[in-house]
Amino acid sequence: MADFSVVGGGVAGLVVARRLAASGASVTVWEASDHLGGTVARHEVGGLALDAGAESFAVRGGAVQALLVDLGLAGDIVAPAPGPAWLQPATGDAVPLPATALLGIPADPLADDVVRVVGLAAAERAVALDARPVVEVPAMLGPLVRERLGAEVLDRLVAPVVHGVHSQHPDQLPVARAHPGLADAVANAGSLGGAVARLRAAAPPGAAVAGIRGGINRLVPALADDLARRGGDIRLGTRVGDLGALDGTVVVAAPGVAAPAPPGRRIDLVTLVVEQGELDAAPRGTGLLVAAGAPVGARALTHATAKWEWLREAAAGRHVLRLSYDETPADPVAAARADAETLLGVRLPVLVDAAQVFWVRPAAASVPSDRVVVGETVAGSGLAGIVAHAERTATELLAR
Repeated sequence: MADFSVVGGGVAGLVVARRLAASGASVTVWEASDHLGGTVARHEVGGLALDAGAESFAVRGGAVQALLVDLGLAGDIVAPAPGPAWLQPATGDAVPLPATALLGIPADPLADDVVRVVGLAAAERAVALDARPVVEVPAMLGPLVRERLGAEVLDRLVAPVVHGVHSQHPDQLPVARAHPGLADAVANAGSLGGAVARLRAAAPPGAAVAGIRGGINRLVPALADDLARRGGDIRLGTRVGDLGALDGTVVVAAPGVAAPAPPGRRIDLVTLVVEQGELDAAPRGTGLLVAAGAPVGARALTHATAKWEWLREAAAGRHVLRLSYDETPADPVAAARADAETLLGVRLPVLVDAAQVFWVRPAAASVPSDRVVVGETVAGSGLAGIVAHAERTATELLAR
């Protein structure tokens, strides 16, 4: 009999199972599909092995880096190309994102690169709003930014960035998930801009995200192999109907299994492999985030071969573009090609290959008091939060 049964073989389930097995516990992982990893997956487009889901992770907290070191992948951690991402406003030309910001929240609303996005009047209103005393820090990020900096800063700058990072509007994002130290920093600094300035000054130098040479998808087989080496048992293609029938302590790592969950949101990703010499200069840096109301359907574009040196080398002169959508286009490839031309400002006459994948982003869910749950429903989106939460959960289980 197993000491622990983990239901769900995504990254959260594999991380918690591996940590439990490393302590000497016997662990069985039950995965309903025929593959592990969940939304961290691989596909081939134009002969290139590419990520079909996440292609980077936040370095904040160090949880993912520590895991990669444990798995022997430390030498394959790579930083993206330097330089800011860009923003496509609702109207006008694309502009670089402000340099001194946190999730788009500016430290100084009157900085030139902020005014360029929100306008001088909105920037001056933001300064006046943020000068008021802090009475209480709202629980959700949207109300916090709207209250301290105004609706224009929220809609034109913060919302596109938050959507690009967390795939949700700031009104649905808890402040604690946006940054675990943000609420205390606002209270201590007496302003939101001051809090952002303090957090940025305290952050380690370097890029806020990192990747893995060859793709984030390499994390999944590394976790599975290490779990198997430690004696973990992985059962693919096995749907669990009755949690009570499983051996040992049950850890739920699959949405909707511990309790009914609200419907999730579908995210479509269209990947294009193109030939276009004008893209060699990376005209929009490593990619763009798109404000609501912009004349394209895509919510974000990543110029992957401009962002990752290893991929640029593998692509041998071709370019990889990734476009994400909240609403599935009628013709995804045609829509992505047209949107990419608009956002990048260049024609794309040679389409080598394209692929569309989608996943459902699960909604946040309440955890029943008698269940142990890990994964995105409780930890939020992003590998950094998911891995850190799974590691903490395993530590707490072993301490019981």
